[in-house]
Amino acid sequence: MSRANRARPGAVPSAVALVPFAAAAAAAAAHILPAATWLPRFRAVCCPRLAGVGSPAHIAFTFDDGPDPASTPHFLDALDELAVHATFFVLGDGVARHPGLGRHIVDRGHELAVHGWTHSRPWLPAPARDVRETARAARVVHDTTGRRPQWYRPPYGILTAGRWAAARRAGLRPVLWTAWGRDWTARATPASVRATVGADLRGGGTILLHDSDRASAPGCWRAALGALPDLVAACRDAGYEVGPLSEHGMGEGRPRRPAGRRVLDPE
Repeated sequence: MSRANRARPGAVPSAVALVPFAAAAAAAAAHILPAATWLPRFRAVCCPRLAGVGSPAHIAFTFDDGPDPASTPHFLDALDELAVHATFFVLGDGVARHPGLGRHIVDRGHELAVHGWTHSRPWLPAPARDVRETARAARVVHDTTGRRPQWYRPPYGILTAGRWAAARRAGLRPVLWTAWGRDWTARATPASVRATVGADLRGGGTILLHDSDRASAPGCWRAALGALPDLVAACRDAGYEVGPLSEHGMGEGRPRRPAGRRVLDPE
């Protein structure tokens, strides 16, 4: 190499040398930008279907992170007492370990949806892994229950480009939520869950709760379980029907932001 072409300390990199860095930055941006849908206001305004906005007369109850033999049966019993059916976003490896519980959820009238194979973080692009694991989770749900899942919610609600594409390839529709209970923390109580859900919930909304502490503070599922009767009663007192996503009117007409009066008025 000639002295003229030899890099000098402190020299500005050439445009050619910067191409790999620019390509990597573009790939990273394409991977993570869809995760902006995690922001509730952005999601509600720009992506109401993704937010889980359905019929204005209906509210969907959904539960994440199961099936868990230590906690999920308590939710099934409570839902039976309340005469409510719900959607359970399950982890594929949990269904593989507890297939009887997966079938039992469906036998009790609820529907299973896909939450991933494990509760992994999605920050690094891994499109091949996303396709493989999402398809594997959908397959184990189908093989266990005889029913094909319809819905997909990524762990942490972070919908990257790779996970979006993987869900669509598996025939799943991504759905997040309009209201959550922040029931995964050690400080959560039935009262805090009720108040947090109520702050954002109106007709047409989708509630996110957790029936397992697998990815959360130990025992925190008890806060969601304790809040459940009051949440269902408040929805019904406000004149709303409650049920799973399959009864939420997600495919009917043009979606809009949750409407109607707030389910739980501030105290």
